[in-house]
Amino acid sequence: MSDDVTGVLVQLQAGSLRLALAPWVGGAIAALYDTAGGERFDWLRPASIDGLSQRVPSAMGSYPLLPWCNRIRDGRAQAGERAIAIDPGHPGAPSGKHPLHGFGWLREWQVLESGGDRARLGLAVEADTQWPWRFEASQLFELEPSGLRCTVSLTNLGSAPMPAGIGHHPYFPHRPGTRLQADTTAMWRGDAEVMPIAVEPTPEVAQLHEGVALGGLDLDNNFTGWQHRARIDWPNEGRALSLTAGEPFDFFVLYCPRGADHFCAEPVSQCTDAINLARRYPHEQLGGALLAPGETLSGRWSLSAIEV
Repeated sequence: MSDDVTGVLVQLQAGSLRLALAPWVGGAIAALYDTAGGERFDWLRPASIDGLSQRVPSAMGSYPLLPWCNRIRDGRAQAGERAIAIDPGHPGAPSGKHPLHGFGWLREWQVLESGGDRARLGLAVEADTQWPWRFEASQLFELEPSGLRCTVSLTNLGSAPMPAGIGHHPYFPHRPGTRLQADTTAMWRGDAEVMPIAVEPTPEVAQLHEGVALGGLDLDNNFTGWQHRARIDWPNEGRALSLTAGEPFDFFVLYCPRGADHFCAEPVSQCTDAINLARRYPHEQLGGALLAPGETLSGRWSLSAIEV
C-alpha cells in the first residue's frame, strides 16, 4: 500500500509486527505483516489500493462476519414470529442469490479507541425490513510482537430474540508449496451454488488432519468438529503461522480456489444456512446462537508466529 492511503488507516505496531485497519471498508484488516530483518513478510494478503479507495471488502486482508456467517438460502428464513428477507448478495455469481457474511463487512465502522498496539472498532445497525433487529458490534484488536488477537462481539439491542453468528474472513497468501493442517470431524458438502447438502467425514477431513498442500485442493466448504487450531506453513519462505480460536468459533471454513494467489481459513460460530438447516440437523453440526434482548455473543481468534 502506498502512502496516499496511510493517513486514514488505523496503524498498530508491536515489535516488528504491523497491523493496518480500514474502518471505512467494513471494519477490515488491510494488512498484517512482519518487518523483522528489514524485509516485509505479509501474514495476510495485503489490501489493494483500488480495494481501499473503492471500499471493496473482498480486497482486504480480513473482515468481520456478522450477524450471520456464510450464506442464507435465498435470503429467506423464519426466526420465531419474525421473517428474514434479505436482498441477494452478488446476483452475477453462481451463489449470488444467497446473501452472505452478514452486514458488518458492508458498513463503515467507527474507531472507538486506538493507540500503540490496541484498537477497538464499533458498529451500530438499526432494524429494517431485511433484518428486523437492532444490534451493535465491536472488534478489539490487540497486537503483540508474536501475533494478533481479535475479539468480535455482537449484542442484540432489539426486543425479541435474534439469531446470531460471528466470525472473521482472513485471506492468506497462497504461495508455492503452502500447506495447511487442521483437525476436524466432518465436512459439509455443497451443491453448485455452494449451499450445504450433506455433512460427512470426507477425504478432505483426513487430508487436513495430516496436513495438505493447498495447490491440490479446490474447496469452499464448512468443517465441523474443529479443534480450534490450524497451522499454515510457507515452507519455501521458512515461515509458519498458528490460527487459534475459542468458543463459540467451533467451526472452520476453508475457501481455497484452484489457481488463486490466496486462500481463506475462517473461524466461525456457525455453518452456512444454519438457521434453515436447524429443522433437520443437530446444533453441534450447525452452530449458531439465539440472543435474548440485551445478550452478547463474543469470541476471540488469534494469529501467532511459529518457529520453523
